[in-house]
Amino acid sequence: MNQAFPDIQRVAVIGLGNMGAGMALSLQRAGFSVSGFDPSQAARERLAGKGVTLFDSLAELVAQAQVIVLSLPTSDIIERVVLGEEGIVAHVRQPTILLDTSTADPTSTRRIAEALVNSVLTLVDGPVSGGPKAAHGGTMTMLLGGDEAVLAQLSPVLDALTGKRVRVGEVGAGHSAKLLNNLLCGMHLLAAGEAMRIARGAGLEPEEILKGINAGSGRSGVTEVNYPTWILNDAFDSGFTMKLMRKDLRLAADLIARSGAGVPLAEEALRLWQTSSPAIADADDFNCIVNYEEQR
Repeated sequence: MNQAFPDIQRVAVIGLGNMGAGMALSLQRAGFSVSGFDPSQAARERLAGKGVTLFDSLAELVAQAQVIVLSLPTSDIIERVVLGEEGIVAHVRQPTILLDTSTADPTSTRRIAEALVNSVLTLVDGPVSGGPKAAHGGTMTMLLGGDEAVLAQLSPVLDALTGKRVRVGEVGAGHSAKLLNNLLCGMHLLAAGEAMRIARGAGLEPEEILKGINAGSGRSGVTEVNYPTWILNDAFDSGFTMKLMRKDLRLAADLIARSGAGVPLAEEALRLWQTSSPAIADADDFNCIVNYEEQR
């Protein structure tokens, strides 16, 4: 449904984990009236006294919001929160933009969008990269799927949350692009890990070899960011776990299956991530996959 949205002043955030809490604070600093909801009392308490109005009920939060930001772990939860009997659609009354920043199944995203066609809710999918630090700093990268006119009206909110954003298509395209991005990241981690094992085995200094790689065509986000920030220093504290990456790669495998594309390299990478479970715990940092061979 095409509809106009008034000047946006009131934004609600559902899901106040590391990412959602950071986004709520970034929006609050940008001058929005921000409210938040999370079923976890501990998550709500972390934002107490920080300028975010906290609600104990989804119905109360939804009633006053012009934009609702979702930061939730799975598509099943997103569908329940949006379309369930006590979900957002049951309580919203005024035209509202629903911005889903989760990494989710694009099939589910399109299903939700279709269910909202005759409602006052308009869905935009905007999965994010950058981790908790970028969420708190308002510098995330966001891949957007949605109507261009709606995105234009949403731009003040996006300005508060992102350092970079790209529209990649209609609703569902954002989540598809994020899955492909994470698939490549997973492949790059495996490949860079192998390159560093070769370097060490040849008696070379990984730090110096990385400088050379990053000056050439073999560089990637993994070699330029992940290695110096979380891997070479053995920090492994990016805030993104193996469990979350494994979930995203399972969704990427589903996307591959639906596409019918032949992807032998991706299939091998997905196999390695799947078989890493006994050696690398779900709670470990996702960058630990670079040491899979040693830990195995």
